[in-house]
Amino acid sequence: MRCLALNASYEPLTLVPLRRALRLVIDGKAEIVEADPEGVIRSARLTLPRPAIIRLVRFVHVPRRFRRQVTNTFLFARDDYRCQYCHRTPQELRHRECLTRDHLVPLSRGGKNEWGNVVTACSTCNTRKGNSLPFECGMHPLIPPAEPHFVHLAWSVRRLTVIQAKYIRMFYGEAALRAMTPRRVLTA
Repeated sequence: MRCLALNASYEPLTLVPLRRALRLVIDGKAEIVEADPEGVIRSARLTLPRPAIIRLVRFVHVPRRFRRQVTNTFLFARDDYRCQYCHRTPQELRHRECLTRDHLVPLSRGGKNEWGNVVTACSTCNTRKGNSLPFECGMHPLIPPAEPHFVHLAWSVRRLTVIQAKYIRMFYGEAALRAMTPRRVLTA
């Protein structure tokens, strides 16, 4: 089980392993905001409720620029894990095919590794497109690429409990959770 860590301002930061959350609480660096109603952690000298949500006691500044980096994890989440050319999902790919990152304007032709220039492509479509521009090979992405809001990225790749989703909703609004597929929010 993982625990949602909030900044001192109650801004959701990340999911941390239970052991890390307990260490932060025991060291006085965090407090338990909500606990798992069915869980208790016991040691020789201490009994604590099993945390579901913790809040850091001191505010931690997190630069926004680090949240916007293009990674395959976030790219695939933005594109809903679907090839933007043939529209197949990983479940529909053949043996030895996989999802890859494709640059609309290839790096060799001056393209950049930026949100507006990359899309998710299956390995077959990526190979077929090669070093061409979309109009040269007649392959156009399903959805024009754009930089997503970092909140949608950060939470679209995580599995949240209902209690944890409540804090994401309170801080960022319903839209942050709407980007997540139903399987990403776990029932309690």
